[in-house]
Amino acid sequence: MLYSYLLTEKVFALESQPTPPTKASRLAYALYLDMLALMVLIADEVRRPGGQLPLADNRFVRAVRSDEKIRSVLARNRVEPSALLAPALVEALAARVKDSAACRAYLKEGSVDMSGDLRLWRELFAHVIMTDSAVLAAIEKQPGYSLRAADIFRNLMEETFSNFSSSQSHIDDALRTLKHSLDMARELYLRLLLLPIELTELQARNLEAARNKYVVTDHDLNPNMRFVDNEFVKALEADPEIAALLADGKYSWIAGDPRLLASLLKLVTQSDEYRAYMEASSTDFAGDCEFWRRMFKYTILPSDELAEAMEDKSVFWNDDLDIIGTFVLKTVRRFAEGQPQPVLAMYKDREDATFGRDLFTAAVRGKEEYRALVDNVLNKDSWDSDRLAFMDVVICITAIAEILNFPKIPVNVSINEYIEIAKAYSTSKSGFFINGLLGAIVNRLHAEGTLLK
Repeated sequence: MLYSYLLTEKVFALESQPTPPTKASRLAYALYLDMLALMVLIADEVRRPGGQLPLADNRFVRAVRSDEKIRSVLARNRVEPSALLAPALVEALAARVKDSAACRAYLKEGSVDMSGDLRLWRELFAHVIMTDSAVLAAIEKQPGYSLRAADIFRNLMEETFSNFSSSQSHIDDALRTLKHSLDMARELYLRLLLLPIELTELQARNLEAARNKYVVTDHDLNPNMRFVDNEFVKALEADPEIAALLADGKYSWIAGDPRLLASLLKLVTQSDEYRAYMEASSTDFAGDCEFWRRMFKYTILPSDELAEAMEDKSVFWNDDLDIIGTFVLKTVRRFAEGQPQPVLAMYKDREDATFGRDLFTAAVRGKEEYRALVDNVLNKDSWDSDRLAFMDVVICITAIAEILNFPKIPVNVSINEYIEIAKAYSTSKSGFFINGLLGAIVNRLHAEGTLLK
């Protein structure tokens, strides 16, 4: 998902000099750059107790500060201050900003998302900065000032706010898609857990139908009921979450995909594991659980027909089936062990629930810094950074984001996870390559004191 986002990312950029370059448009553009520089300077003046600069870390301010034109304005202002960027005016505006209702609310809530970061500066621009008499006087005293120049200036500011909003809406869309993919992974997990129940029900129907044939055999009248009476299936049915799903019927295989269910039942009943289970002299709850664990591992989950059907139902399930299958196997084991809540919760805690969103956001926010780390450790004689597989770059960026932003996750755990991801999603040599890159980056971060874990 991060790969798709970065591949199609809408990059925020400041407006260009308006055309044609009239006197009014040139003045408006100079005012526009000064105003954005003023916002950066104000952000650097608003401090929390302890010296923190919450507005300086605001996403909109960071995006503006990173622009080369704004850096030039700030550098020039240190040598030859402009009226709009005079230290006394900056200090007075910073005090007004800090005392404003918009800023107080922002400081209380913290930087929640890009939309909130932008909203703060939109409100400060409209209701604090552009209502300040000293700011208006500084603007009107500019040589060649005109109402036309003022209109162009305001339009440039509005275009900048809109462009930033457009770029951040792209990440909002990506985060919504991420949440949807996680919800769909949960659905896949629950659907797979319903399979033993509905396969058992279908087999019970088949046995009952055989009893009512016109011509019946002794086997029809006295079938082996071990599969139908499996104790693990009964325990699964009794689980509150599974029972609610069965009552709802939303994920029913019998109702939604009877052909696939019949095909899977045929695979199960023709398997060696089924034959051994049915012919065993006896069984118990542990044996019933083990039967279904082996059914999932060796018959159901490897089924090409299941994979194709899941891919047809959701674009997310093709990649999810393997990992969700491991959770299903773990769940069967939890039943066998008598765990009090054997069906896994979607998240184990709040931190786990926000991990995907937080990692995605951290990777996007730090992508330039993290890409620079990758480029810096590359052997320039052997590798051209511009020719790296983009998937390898994305994997490295995500790994660095996890290593630097999630202190509870050991470094070696992160590195091993992303080596496996590289093997699955990139080239045949990517696992070895990612291992070397991340190892070199971690060593550098340790040497610099940036990474302490």
